[in-house]
Amino acid sequence: MASVVLITGGNVGCVEQTLDEAARLIDAEVGRVVRLSKIYRTKAWGFEAEDFRNQVLVVESELEPMQVLEVVNDIEQRLGRDRGTEQIEKRATGARYASRSIDIDILFYDDLVVESERLTLPHPRIAEREFVLEPLAEVAAGWLHPTRGKSVQKMLEELRNTL
Repeated sequence: MASVVLITGGNVGCVEQTLDEAARLIDAEVGRVVRLSKIYRTKAWGFEAEDFRNQVLVVESELEPMQVLEVVNDIEQRLGRDRGTEQIEKRATGARYASRSIDIDILFYDDLVVESERLTLPHPRIAEREFVLEPLAEVAAGWLHPTRGKSVQKMLEELRNTL
């Protein structure tokens, strides 16, 4: 059984309802949700848009990492994520990111380190994003980043010292 840490987020539509539904589907299809942060409201990161809501989930799963990725991508699609529309918005604005109804990212899969075309673990931008570290610290403050050798709480403190 693996401990998988996911972050869900979105800024389009009934976001809280979508995050609740994502958590329910993750519990049913990825594995048992054992910890769940509150929902955090934060400014869009990397582009101008409506505020995002984000939530971190710790899940016990029997799925392999690529299976988790496939399932969460399917959940995103069923909950209304339209990557085609996002690509159009990115081209129109020149931004790297776009608004979306739901986004589900794998932050950690145990202490596994993976670098492939489709999946990088741990998520490569954890330490740069307060909107990830804050809810992550709520549910897994002591989790050690396998390549940085620092706890989530330590990375959050260091990031806040640079802001």
